[in-house]
Amino acid sequence: MKAATFAEKWDLDVFFEGGSNSEAFKKYLEELEQDVPAFKEQAERIKVPQTKEDSVLLEDVLEKFQGIAKRMRQAGAFVGCLQAQDTNDKHAAVLRGKITQLSSQFQNALAAFDQKLVKADDTVWAELVNAEALIELKFALNERRNRAKNKLEMDQETLINALSVNGYHAWGQLYDTLVSKVKIPYKEDGKVHELSVGQAANKFSSADRSVRKSVFEEWEKAWGSNADLFAHTLNHLSGFRLDVYEKRGWNDVLSEPLEINRMKRETLDVMWKVISENKQPLVSYLKRKADLLGVDKLSWYDLDAPIGGKETKVSYQEGAEFILDQFSNFGEELTSFTKKAFEDRWIEAEDRPGKAPGGFCTSFAESDQSRIFMTFSGTPSNIATLAHELGHAFHQHAMAGVHPLNRNYAMNVAETASTFAEMIVADASVKKAKSDEERLALLEDKVQRSVALLMNIHGRFIFETSFYEERKKGIVSTEKINQLMEAAQKEAYCEALGEYHPHFWASKLHFYITGVPFYNFPYTFGYLFSLGIYAKALEEGAAFEEKYIALLKDTGSMQVEDLAMKHLGVDLTKEDFWRKAVQLTVQDVEEFLEATK
Repeated sequence: MKAATFAEKWDLDVFFEGGSNSEAFKKYLEELEQDVPAFKEQAERIKVPQTKEDSVLLEDVLEKFQGIAKRMRQAGAFVGCLQAQDTNDKHAAVLRGKITQLSSQFQNALAAFDQKLVKADDTVWAELVNAEALIELKFALNERRNRAKNKLEMDQETLINALSVNGYHAWGQLYDTLVSKVKIPYKEDGKVHELSVGQAANKFSSADRSVRKSVFEEWEKAWGSNADLFAHTLNHLSGFRLDVYEKRGWNDVLSEPLEINRMKRETLDVMWKVISENKQPLVSYLKRKADLLGVDKLSWYDLDAPIGGKETKVSYQEGAEFILDQFSNFGEELTSFTKKAFEDRWIEAEDRPGKAPGGFCTSFAESDQSRIFMTFSGTPSNIATLAHELGHAFHQHAMAGVHPLNRNYAMNVAETASTFAEMIVADASVKKAKSDEERLALLEDKVQRSVALLMNIHGRFIFETSFYEERKKGIVSTEKINQLMEAAQKEAYCEALGEYHPHFWASKLHFYITGVPFYNFPYTFGYLFSLGIYAKALEEGAAFEEKYIALLKDTGSMQVEDLAMKHLGVDLTKEDFWRKAVQLTVQDVEEFLEATK
């Protein structure tokens, strides 16, 4: 039976009809503007718990908390989608400012609530979180209390939240505004077209090296012409963050991102150590690809180039059907969910000007739906991105039935679900290839992903680490930032490239996200962690889906080391797990090298 035709544009009207001028959304925000201050009053009024019986009082506050939190996420997701689909939607930017203001007020209310948790006697607290009404939320409550203990007094944290609206978060929003103005000129059929950054990025998958080179030159020029503004933004965003860390007594810039990702420093260190010691096969791949493309060394713009000079292009419909077909080999739940996402127009994939770069998945918490954003031009990389974002959406779906306060999973495990979905598609693609040429192209796409996650992401991590060290001394110049970026790329790629991307720091949104600092290492963690999960899935077949969903359900209420031990029986602080995971990527490289002798 022929599959239904899937639309390439998402449906946002199901949430609030009328886009950024929606009357329904205006009313929604007005209600939040009333409810947030009311919650703050309640949080300030509640007494410090004295006995186990006070669990009833906390239960009432927590119910209000999770209700407002869901609505805040709903509002934020809606505006984020509006801004992504049309970077020139000025009213959406105004709405973003309102939500940021509301979010700050809500954080202040939570700071008041957290102080009550901190002031509770340790003995009383232990009894409280084990009370029947709260035991399900024991992890979440202990985490809130411990994090609050590591912060400043409430009045100081409240001031930081207030100042961050027009300071910290404003710098992040300025970046979005600057990016919306960036256009990449591209000459085709005798005409010059103004490409959005998302459209231009897809050109790096062109089989024609002259196209890749010319786009890259214009790309570097475009980011370079605005580099001083981007440098200004990055300096002040990071400066705000460093000032806050200093006041809190946090000496390590990784303290916050590690805490957010519920991850030990020793886990992060051993992961990078094992990766750094095992990059030689990836270097061999880069050298072989250079040979196949007829160049001495790959340039940055060659990394995504197809080998053999032939581009593989598919329609959005074909890509969607392909993903559904591969997911069906894993499990019924993932397949039926994905079919619903396509049929109910959860995905914005149209290739058109005016869209934001990149891809993301966002959750509409109150509606129990997700929305996926990307620009689909038919490349294998696009199919991988779509599968990746569908993995994120499935993670949200898997959390159904879990208490809302236990659904707050960290970025590193979020990247596990997305990368797992991506691997299902990539692996099946190679196995089902119709010719040797197609199999080689798909195999190379898998290896490209390893290069991106073990080299590109490593470069981002090295860059941010060195940038923050420089920033502690004062403002970092544009020229110095470029130097740091290129040095990081050379280290991460083991000097295997002939030309690098010094303005990468300006083009990459991840460096400007205020919600999660160091928005890089969780990708690599998620990739390697998902390899361990995928190995189990291959062993157990369709029966594994139930266990996989059980693991996803635990991601919001466990430290990652405990999660790995419970569901995989491995110790993430030891080298053994990481070596085995990296070795799985090496197998793909070896297969590619053998096939291209």
